[in-house]
Amino acid sequence: MILIFAFEAGGMKAAAEVTEESIKAKEAQISDQKKERDKLKSAKTNLEKVKKELETSKSDLDKYITQLDASLTDIQNKIDELKGNIEKKEDEIQQTTAELEEAEQIQEAQYEAMKKRIKFIYERGDVIYMELLMEAGSFGDMLNKAVYIEKLSAYDRNKLNEYIATTKLIALTKEELEQEKETLDATKSSKETEEANMQDLLDTKGKELNNVKSDISAKEAAIAEYEAEIKAENDAIAALEREVASDKAALYNRHKYDGGMFTMPCPNYSRVSDDYGVRVHPTLGVTKMHNGVDFAAPAGSPILAAYSGTVVAADYNSTMGNYVMINHGDGLYTIYMHCSAVYAAKGQDVSAGTKIAAVGSTGRSTGNHLHFGVRLNGAYISPWNYLK
Repeated sequence: MILIFAFEAGGMKAAAEVTEESIKAKEAQISDQKKERDKLKSAKTNLEKVKKELETSKSDLDKYITQLDASLTDIQNKIDELKGNIEKKEDEIQQTTAELEEAEQIQEAQYEAMKKRIKFIYERGDVIYMELLMEAGSFGDMLNKAVYIEKLSAYDRNKLNEYIATTKLIALTKEELEQEKETLDATKSSKETEEANMQDLLDTKGKELNNVKSDISAKEAAIAEYEAEIKAENDAIAALEREVASDKAALYNRHKYDGGMFTMPCPNYSRVSDDYGVRVHPTLGVTKMHNGVDFAAPAGSPILAAYSGTVVAADYNSTMGNYVMINHGDGLYTIYMHCSAVYAAKGQDVSAGTKIAAVGSTGRSTGNHLHFGVRLNGAYISPWNYLK
C-alpha cells in the first residue's frame, strides 16, 4: 500500500530550522534597531552648546579658530561614520528582503503540501488506517501498525507546527524590515542635520574672520596681518623640511622622485577658486604671491595623495588648519591644507590616489576648498608643472 506524503518541498529542511532560536534572533534584531535609533539621537551635535563655548574664545582669534576647527573635524568624522552606517543599513535591508522572500516561498510550499495532505486524510485517512489494522497478521503486527499510525499523526502535527513557526518568522521579518527602514531614514536625517551643523559653523567662522578683517582700519595693518599668516605657515613648513633633512639618510632609500606626473589631489573639485602665482589680493587690493592652487569642492570631498611618498606631517595649525605634508624624495614635497578631517598618519607610506584627508575650511579659510602646494628644494613652485 502506498501512503501519500505531500510534504515534498525541498525547503522543508529549512522550514524545520525555523525554530525558537530563529524567532528569538529576529526579535533581538528588532530590539537592536530601536537601540540604534536611540543612539543616533544621543550622538547628535549640540550646536547651541558648541556656539556658546566658542563665544568665550572670540577675543583670541587663533584660539577661536582652533576651537571651532576642532568642532568641524568632529562633525566631519560623524558624517563619515553616518555615511558608512547608511551603506551598511542598505545592505542589511537588502539581506532582510531576501530572507523574507525565502521564508514566503517556504511558507507557500508548506501551505500547498498541507492542502494535499488534508485532502488525502479527508478522502482516505480513516479507511487507510482501518485497512492497516485489519491487515495485521498478528497482535504484534497490529501494535506495530498502530505505532506507525501514531507516527503519521505526529508527522502531521509537526508539519503544522513548522507552518505556524514559518508564519511567525515572516511576521517578525516584515517587522524587522520596517525597523531597518526606520533606522535608515533616521540615519539619513542625522547625516543631513550634521551637514547643516557644519555649514552653520562655517558660516559663523566666515563672519568672524570677515569681522576681523573689517576691524583692521589701516591697509598697512591688514597687509602685515596677511604677511604674518604666510610667514607662520612658511615657518611651519620649513621646520618640517629641516626635520626631514636631518633624517635624510633613512628616507633616501625609501623614496626617489622618478619624474612622473601627479594624480589630481581633489577629483571632486568644481572650480579653481584661486590659482598659483602673483595676483591682486581680493580684499587687500595689493599684489601678492599665492603659493598654491585652491580647488573649491564640497565639504568632505576626498583628498588624494598626488604621488607616492612618506607622510611627514598630519597635523593642525591655526593658519593652515588640518593639513598633510608628503615627502616624495629629491627635495619634492606636496602640502594639502584646510582639511575637515585627516586620515593619513605621520610616517605612513602612501601611493598616488590614497585617500589622505577630506576637503574642509579649517584654519584661516572662509570656504570649503583644498589649498594644494608643491615645494622643491625649500621653495614653492607651480603645482601645474606636475599635474596631469
